[in-house]
Amino acid sequence: MPRARGHRRAKAARRRLAQPQDWSPAPAVPEFVARECQNVLRWRGTGFRHRVRRWPTSVLTGKSRKLVTPARDPEKKMVFVVGDSHLRAMVDGYVAVPEGPLCFSYLCVPGAGGSQLRTELLHADLPWTPDAVCVCAPSNDLVSRTVDSAGLDFSALLTTACSFWPKVFVLDFPPRLNIEPGLQELLRQEYHRVAARVPYVSVAEHFPLHRLELWCPDQVHLSDSHGMEVLVQLLWEAAFQQLVPPPSQAPVRPPAPKRARVAPRLVVTGHVPVPRHRNPWEWSVVGQGGKGSSAIPPNPVWFRGPMLDAMEKVSPSSGSDGGPAVPPAGQVTFTLIP
Repeated sequence: MPRARGHRRAKAARRRLAQPQDWSPAPAVPEFVARECQNVLRWRGTGFRHRVRRWPTSVLTGKSRKLVTPARDPEKKMVFVVGDSHLRAMVDGYVAVPEGPLCFSYLCVPGAGGSQLRTELLHADLPWTPDAVCVCAPSNDLVSRTVDSAGLDFSALLTTACSFWPKVFVLDFPPRLNIEPGLQELLRQEYHRVAARVPYVSVAEHFPLHRLELWCPDQVHLSDSHGMEVLVQLLWEAAFQQLVPPPSQAPVRPPAPKRARVAPRLVVTGHVPVPRHRNPWEWSVVGQGGKGSSAIPPNPVWFRGPMLDAMEKVSPSSGSDGGPAVPPAGQVTFTLIP
């Protein structure tokens, strides 16, 4: 009678258990990645983006390229913006740039990294000299280059821009949903380090990852309805701060230097004051071995009658050769004798 299939499986399992098995360590556990970062790679944008138009291909880099140089308005400052495909909506006119004292021109090279942007910038033919140049940090090097090599290419791009024009600033790249946020932050730090000599405008904090309407479904580009409006506003504000000086303030008057406090001095003018009376107590100094003596001249002192009677009762006055002087009415004279 043929055996059932389960019997054959059980018999094979018993043979495997009877044979010795080679032990091998379990594979290493991958590093912990935050749940939010894992979810970001699966998120898809919900915003709308226009249909991409075909542009001429550059013979220098093999990438599509478009240079927009509008007629210069003498009453406005000209800003020349250099960047990758994030500028498409502005170049093709799908997203309006705010009006004001600024006018923008563009060099857009979709899919380009730092080296390709530098090549196109070297051969850009501008009919006028811009008042400021905005270099948009490229994010395409995240998928083709290392962070160090991308930083070297970006440094060369900035050096070329600064050698042509005196006023250059950098606008950071917006985040992507298809690349780990930690890697994007490393590239931002490297860009910020090599761009220390020019103003650097960060934009990542204005694009929270949970707001999916800021991106289109390709997880790379910003949506025309929400994301690009934020980027255009940040670009305009950064250019305005670089070109339009702040309103002049009233000069602050420096404080007066502190002076030493002097006590007031009273000066009296007029009649010459009467000199003081000579001190009646006079001392005479004699030479060595001599004696010092003082002479106290008689000083008449007047007393009232009742006081004189009281003094006479305590100590009667002695007689003298001469009679006492006659005092004025109601007063008597008392003479001190040395």
